[in-house]
Amino acid sequence: MDIAVVDYGMGNLRSVSKALEHVAPHASVCVTDRPADVLAAGRVVVPGQGAMPDCMRELHARGLAEAVVEASRSKPFLGICIGLQMLFECSEEGNVAGLGVLSGTVRRFPSGRLDASGARLKVPHMGWNEVQQAGSHPLWAGIAQASRFYFVHSYYADAEAVASGRCTYGLPFTAAIARDNIFAVQFHPEKSQAAGLQLLRNFVSWHP
Repeated sequence: MDIAVVDYGMGNLRSVSKALEHVAPHASVCVTDRPADVLAAGRVVVPGQGAMPDCMRELHARGLAEAVVEASRSKPFLGICIGLQMLFECSEEGNVAGLGVLSGTVRRFPSGRLDASGARLKVPHMGWNEVQQAGSHPLWAGIAQASRFYFVHSYYADAEAVASGRCTYGLPFTAAIARDNIFAVQFHPEKSQAAGLQLLRNFVSWHP
């Protein structure tokens, strides 16, 4: 298959796969929970929603953790939401270990932060927000600086060293990361209309 969407029992897999089919109508897109499929695919997408401890438990229980790590080392790889967070060493959500592909910690948004008007910011961070691109990257091609993407999360990766996009919600945080063949985003491109579809379109034609 051309693109494997990793199914570990978490996340909006259907909307991600449908968005990929829309931007790449001639590609073979498969939602799979089989490690062999992940290893055989040309490209790998790891989406996710829910609690990090549950996601990591299911990833290991289904035998997918090693296949995802191998894919992150060897082929075009896109992480979405928790698919970004699990790449790091550990998360404050349940004090759980991640996959350790990247150095860093996933942290919870602190409570009590205020926006520019003095209103208290709610956690989770939910809704549309601007993303500032941190330099050029093939996955940002055709996407305007400060484009708005859709977020739903209470935790963020403390990952300035690999930041490819930044956002602000009470404090600045990493909204996208890039290293070698890995690109991962805290927002949901499949829910982000034209800008999100362009990012997915860029991913399916990306040759890192």
